[in-house]
Amino acid sequence: MRWTERQLAMLREMGVPPFWPTEPVAVAVAAPAPDAVSVAAQPPRTPPAARPASAPAAPARPSAAAPALPAVSEAILGPRPVGVDTMDWPTLRDTVAGCQACGLCQSRKQTVFGTGHTQARWMLVGEAPGEQEDRQGEPFVGRAGQLLDRMLAAVGLTRSEAPPEQQVYIANVLKCRPPANRNPLPQEVAQCEPFLLRQMALVQPDLILAMGRFAVQSLLKTSEPIGKLRGRVHEVQGIPVVVTYHPAYLLRNPADKALVWDDLCRARELQLSRAAARSGT
Repeated sequence: MRWTERQLAMLREMGVPPFWPTEPVAVAVAAPAPDAVSVAAQPPRTPPAARPASAPAAPARPSAAAPALPAVSEAILGPRPVGVDTMDWPTLRDTVAGCQACGLCQSRKQTVFGTGHTQARWMLVGEAPGEQEDRQGEPFVGRAGQLLDRMLAAVGLTRSEAPPEQQVYIANVLKCRPPANRNPLPQEVAQCEPFLLRQMALVQPDLILAMGRFAVQSLLKTSEPIGKLRGRVHEVQGIPVVVTYHPAYLLRNPADKALVWDDLCRARELQLSRAAARSGT
């Protein structure tokens, strides 16, 4: 991945390095030529004696195929908690931890509520917890989380403790991991939606950065792909929404990191303009 001169100049102005490591260039090293004299001095090899014929081997037994995961088309639904739209932070967290509104509660290790500054100016919305998130109870861990940290640092943000202008708040569309990391079902997303909407109302961010197809389509109530939704500002409950790709997608498609950089710059400019309007400067 190569930076353009414009992107490098912007990064230099912010005093930060690129948010992904530069891949080393492989250098081919020619193998040394064999020593002709030593090779010629070696005595000719004697072909091995023929082995006596042995009894034919027994036919191998076919190995048992791993059972395929059954296709899931409908979610198992339970009663959805009431009064979510008036809950404070402690009540909301406790309600999510005990939620049984869909069948994901039966396979989760723990819920992944969210993390960050509860008055953050940036709110990041991801898709669903993966295996590591399910174990640790925190969104965006592992390689995708490390890439996210570099992305945030490139625009002066962090997940670590900091003032609300720098520390982000992160939440997922789903609070429970789907089995085997399958795609979330629409019914599961609908059952979990009030929790995310309440988090948005409590944080009251300047903007939301929606990362990944399911986060984007859930928030914007659309089936359009991310490629068609990027490059413009959307709105949910009066909050501007900038659409971009999920860090896990970028690990598989590193060439699209340049697109995400443009999205981050757009979001940064939007957030700064809203902050200036709020302060009257």
